Amino acid sequence: MEVNPFLRYRGRLDSYAPVRDGAMSDERFVDLVSSLDDRVATVWGSGFRETPIVDGSALAAASGLDVELVIKTEPHNVGGSHKARHLFGVAIAMLVDEALGAQPAPRLAIASCGNAAMGAGVIAAALERPLDVFVPTWADETVVAALDELGADVRRCERRAGEAGDPAYLRFRDAVEEGSSTPFSVQGTDTPTTFDGGRTLGWELVDQAGEIDALWIQVGGGALATAVSMAIPEARLHPVQAEGCAPLRRAWDRLSPNFDFASAEADPSAFMWAWEDEPTSIATGILDDVTYDWLPLLRRTHASGGEPIVVPEEVVVRAHELARSATNVPVCTTGTAGLAGLISRPPSERERVAVLFTGIDRS
Repeated sequence: MEVNPFLRYRGRLDSYAPVRDGAMSDERFVDLVSSLDDRVATVWGSGFRETPIVDGSALAAASGLDVELVIKTEPHNVGGSHKARHLFGVAIAMLVDEALGAQPAPRLAIASCGNAAMGAGVIAAALERPLDVFVPTWADETVVAALDELGADVRRCERRAGEAGDPAYLRFRDAVEEGSSTPFSVQGTDTPTTFDGGRTLGWELVDQAGEIDALWIQVGGGALATAVSMAIPEARLHPVQAEGCAPLRRAWDRLSPNFDFASAEADPSAFMWAWEDEPTSIATGILDDVTYDWLPLLRRTHASGGEPIVVPEEVVVRAHELARSATNVPVCTTGTAGLAGLISRPPSERERVAVLFTGIDRS
């Protein structure tokens, strides 16, 4: 079996459309993906391979959960998290377009404080394209140092007086709108092709674990949960946020009970806006004060029969402690926030459920 998920599932990728339409050969697409993956391996030490699932029986028992728990683990993926999946998918789409005549994107940009920035740094280095990374002033110094080694231009962004929203994201948008950079992002609102790579995680999970009844997935910008739910549409989706930053649940409550998504699409600012308070949680990777991909995410949540879950901070802390003691996965606090949602709001009957341990503990 093909070990690279982007080759294994290539027939399902949006970026494979030119092959389906006869504008590109399968051989050329495979060569393009394989060549880029080889360059990723040169930069990171390994390319994209199937990531393991873990039997969650011991963790479920330790957590007091009566479920059949499957854990999909991404901490040893390229860049130390699932984020590089998204960005490799973006890169494939970019290279396919360029192979068919599009102008190359000379400079790439992302706003991130951690795993997304690392993923972008690795993929941009493999592409040999300059990358601007907009980070908050409190960005993880370990990540910043790694980005420097990868050749990225790291730009620290302070909040400006009277400004609402993430200052790093706002400076990223400024750069994109000025035309100095091309979005290379894990937010579908800025980089729609980001869902392609994220879906490979869901397809892979089903091939490994079989039928899944429900998913509890941590949410920052929303692309991961959206993409995985697209790949496993029959599973009930529960997006999870911490109580210190929960704009997705606020939007859900404003849509309820009618869930008029057409109205939400026509007037998005009436449903989603920046979290008014300073976002707080030890799960720093889900502290996006706007859930950028909230609309497709809530469409998927509603269609699946799920709902967003807001987790008290003490449960976020406990979930990480339980995950580290009951498994050997070196997962970070952000990476276990989906488990916190499952602990906080378990299913009413025994089900086969999945959580995603998404990022490595860099501490």
